[in-house]
Amino acid sequence: VQLQASGGGLVQAGDSLRLSCAASGRTFSSYALGWFRQAPGQEREFVAGISRGGTTTMYVDSVKGRFAISRDGVQNTVHLQMNSLKPEDTAVYYCAARRSGVGAGEYDYWGQGTQVTVSS
Repeated sequence: VQLQASGGGLVQAGDSLRLSCAASGRTFSSYALGWFRQAPGQEREFVAGISRGGTTTMYVDSVKGRFAISRDGVQNTVHLQMNSLKPEDTAVYYCAARRSGVGAGEYDYWGQGTQVTVSS
């Protein structure tokens, strides 16, 4: 599966952004999906994940209550709605897919990153 992320940008603290990741291929429903981020000088971090059926989601503690992941099986896309953004959310965000279950850990396919910058 090929993934194409979009939607990043420069915003102010408290603003919202919606990231999208379009997936190619006919087996979109076979993959659990995730969003990761990597800030300069830091390791890549799991942000959010959603199960193959879309019924289970997981989030890193720092974004719980502010971010929401969703998937659209018709458009073959996964979204990350980011509200109440903070400067510490600044990072390159990546979408990823894997055949195993939702959560952190190893993923099989990665999209290119999209930059999110939150100014204070």
